[in-house]
Amino acid sequence: MRHVTSADGTRIALYEYGEPSAPVLVCVHGYPDNAKLWEPVATRLAEHFRVVAYDVRGAGESDHPRERAAYRLERLEEDFGAVIDAVSPDQPIQLLAHDWGSIQSWHFVTSERLAGRIASFVSISGPSLDHAGYFLRTRWRSREALKQLAQSWYIFYFQLPWLPERGWRKGWAHRVFGKLEGSASGTSPERSMADYVNGLNLYRANVVSRLLHPRERRTGVPVLAVSPDADAFVTTPLQTDVARWASNLSVQVVRGGHWLPRNDPGVVARLVLEHTRRVAGWRA
Repeated sequence: MRHVTSADGTRIALYEYGEPSAPVLVCVHGYPDNAKLWEPVATRLAEHFRVVAYDVRGAGESDHPRERAAYRLERLEEDFGAVIDAVSPDQPIQLLAHDWGSIQSWHFVTSERLAGRIASFVSISGPSLDHAGYFLRTRWRSREALKQLAQSWYIFYFQLPWLPERGWRKGWAHRVFGKLEGSASGTSPERSMADYVNGLNLYRANVVSRLLHPRERRTGVPVLAVSPDADAFVTTPLQTDVARWASNLSVQVVRGGHWLPRNDPGVVARLVLEHTRRVAGWRA
């Protein structure tokens, strides 16, 4: 583990696996995980990539800013920029992300400031908030939109003051989320209470404003959108119906639940290798 410093002074912890001279694959975890989520995937890909996973601010061994504004997508983009400047300053990286890691990574691949820095993107169970805003706006009476809103109840719950924090600390929130999709979505030994509590700011700082006022964000980066067919939180149409925004899009629906990187790391590793070989112009 080592740290890099983001633009606002926040220290970001990163972890590396594999051959230092290999192409770089950066992994971004979601909520309420930390970088340890990627260990089973990283060990499978270490012979092909220099795998870099980092703790998103507020999680793991990275700094834990207290201000809500410190968790805006713009700050997360600065963290990502500091990471790739440190590990691959001269070559574009491959990107793999899950859940809130995918949400922020969509922001990265559609950012003009990061143009040319990302060679490929594998997104698992996480849409762009801007794309989601347009999805709900244009389909608000459709069955797909209503189903997604029903599955997104927790997003509105996370906007409440103090109650979500209390739920995590008292344990009943772990039981509720655990029942939705198995124990992997409830408690996990590699998570700390800080991961659960601090990460709520990701939702509070970004979700409502982006859904209500989405921006047109497009990318030509080769994207593989992976949708587990039993995802309890994100529907397949929301994740995959994004060809309007991603001109080089592939879609893969796989068997499994939301926490695919933890529950089936072999599938994730295989999809990453297939995607980079097929569309990113690299032969592992």
